[in-house]
Amino acid sequence: MQMDSSSSNSTPKIKLEGVVKSFGDNHVLKGVDLEIADGESVVLIGASAAGKTCLMKCIVGLVAPDAGSIQIDGQETTRLSPKEREVLMHRMGMLFQQSALFDSQLVWQNVAFQLLQDHKLSRAEAKEIAIETLTSVGLPPDVGELLPAEISGGMQKRVGFARSIANKPEIVLLDEPTSGLDPIMTNVINDLILDNVHQMGATALSITSDTGGARKLGDKIAMLYDGKIIWVGSRENVDQSDNPFVDQFIHHRGEGPFEMAERAF
Repeated sequence: MQMDSSSSNSTPKIKLEGVVKSFGDNHVLKGVDLEIADGESVVLIGASAAGKTCLMKCIVGLVAPDAGSIQIDGQETTRLSPKEREVLMHRMGMLFQQSALFDSQLVWQNVAFQLLQDHKLSRAEAKEIAIETLTSVGLPPDVGELLPAEISGGMQKRVGFARSIANKPEIVLLDEPTSGLDPIMTNVINDLILDNVHQMGATALSITSDTGGARKLGDKIAMLYDGKIIWVGSRENVDQSDNPFVDQFIHHRGEGPFEMAERAF
């Protein structure tokens, strides 16, 4: 794996070592190594079906890896008990690729979902936090009283992001936060993510196919290819990565190693 020369001796917020995951004969992750420092924002790029979402689900615990280590603040998480896993989940917030809002619940209830699950807040208190969070992502309070089907795709993305940060998580995981949006709304969502994540001081891992968004959101950018991280570097260095896969992806070139790899099959 190619890497920049910069490194840190402190304990990473997230550390992956040799993470492997297969589904039958489909070997998705083949030994992923990646470190994310406390308060750092890393963007994961790669071709479709490269295993990016699978890796994120392994980190959050929705998918169990077949082998390897996933550490949060130096604590191994792959063998946590259900109660320990629940505690860890409360430290994380996740925006799913399609927002994954509950159709039958009002917008504010979607945002307050984890707050209500904790049973530590009254319904009124959870609603107040949900409305405040909606405001922080640029939505008026009255949107909270609507159903997800009554708002636009861009607003649904904002609601999904609001849900991911409502409990002020230490770690935010964002899966294609701007997919399906027009360029203007893409910039709006990227700015909201950047402002809110920095304000919370959270550690962030984002998956995006938006190369402009990758440069904006990521302190570092990592590329996943053939089940492994093949390059990690700063956003300043991504345009001169000296990696042909990164170069083709970042510059949207139709010809390159991705095309040759497909022909091999």
